[in-house]
Amino acid sequence: MSKLKTTFFCQNCGAQSAKWIGKCPSCNEWNTYVEEVVLKPTQSQALQSITSGRTSKPQRIDEITLSEDQRIDTNNNELNRVLGGGLVAGSIILIGGEPGIGKSTLMLQVALTIKNLKVLYISGEESGQQIRMRAERLGMTNANCFILTETSTQNIFTHIAALEPNMVVVDSIQTLNTSIIESSAGSVSQIRECAAEMNRYAKDTGVPVFLIGHITKDGSIAGPKVLEHMVDTVLQFEGDRNHGYRILRATKNRFGSTSELGIFEMQNTGLREVSNPSEILLSQRDDNLSGVAIASTIEGLRPMLIETQALVSSAAYGTPQRSATGFDLRRLGMLLAVLEKRCGFKLGAKDVFLNIAGGIKVDDPAIDLAVVTSILSSGEDIPVDPKVCFAAEVGLSGEIRPVNRIDQRITEAEKLGFEKIIISKYNQKGLVLNKGGIQIIPVNKIEEVFSKLFG
Repeated sequence: MSKLKTTFFCQNCGAQSAKWIGKCPSCNEWNTYVEEVVLKPTQSQALQSITSGRTSKPQRIDEITLSEDQRIDTNNNELNRVLGGGLVAGSIILIGGEPGIGKSTLMLQVALTIKNLKVLYISGEESGQQIRMRAERLGMTNANCFILTETSTQNIFTHIAALEPNMVVVDSIQTLNTSIIESSAGSVSQIRECAAEMNRYAKDTGVPVFLIGHITKDGSIAGPKVLEHMVDTVLQFEGDRNHGYRILRATKNRFGSTSELGIFEMQNTGLREVSNPSEILLSQRDDNLSGVAIASTIEGLRPMLIETQALVSSAAYGTPQRSATGFDLRRLGMLLAVLEKRCGFKLGAKDVFLNIAGGIKVDDPAIDLAVVTSILSSGEDIPVDPKVCFAAEVGLSGEIRPVNRIDQRITEAEKLGFEKIIISKYNQKGLVLNKGGIQIIPVNKIEEVFSKLFG
């Protein structure tokens, strides 16, 4: 009998090595290489396409015909938004997130709400009874939704050939295994091979496939990095366990923008789509407190108003603390340095804590002015007018810099009842400063903002 073929894989990045090495030369992690059996000696010829044996031939690009329905409506507006307008036929989508965040709930809701398509939901983690109980809790049913509890890809493709579904959901890719690979389910080689089989099936048949994936302790998708390269779209499902809101972000999308996000609210009956996120990201408060400012931001194509909260206090234990939740800590340090050096505000001996309300993370630079204003408000203990919002970037010299799509930011602020919005003076070209029900205040320096707000 011939010798088993084995190789060593890095569990962190998926790099291969003929022998065990302590440090991975690809990702520089230590002690991540494990030995795995790659192929059975009697099945060396078994690695072939699971789907139809049709072969492809070169075609001119103008000869390739497009189907009439290029996008499939998932009946979920937030998911459609993140995917770029709907589900592309033959695409393969990977959804990752922490345990208990709601990945399976989201996919089951999608499977149950698509009434005109035959959906196959493959579960390697739950039994059919458990999935039925979850569907009853969601209050949904669908005669075109089929449940398959199986982990062997050979058996799965046998059932797929008999059922011929229009959409497939796999929960999760780490539980699948193929007989071609000797190693256990969840190993680097098993994940790569199972994902490759699903990818071949999706491309050959035009059936879209959703793969639910586990994540590691550092927040990345578990398994080899090549898994994210193989799929068409990578979605991250994020959220704080202490908040009911969940954020769906696209970190890779071959058919749409990666700057879009979908917002859901976790309820007893499942995930509810949040069509107007500004209302949930602005906390309801009766007292006018210091350290609170409202920023008009844009995520993808969607304008949102977000509340920034700051607390500035004297440092009681030596080195001042700098803490930020939902905001880049390094950018917070830069803004504090600008206030100290360029504007003369003494914050070097102060503790500064910053929080973005709602438990979301913001990358839009237009939030800078609201962050600076909330810090100054807390430091001077003077509240900001709750009918004022901000949309501008702060430069290293203390100047107020313009931001893109200012019209949409102003319209969103006006729609939510704000009376004033402070922007960069370089953004006022073509704007009417007192249009409609909102007053536009252009500024050039942080000192101007401080004088207009606090006198």
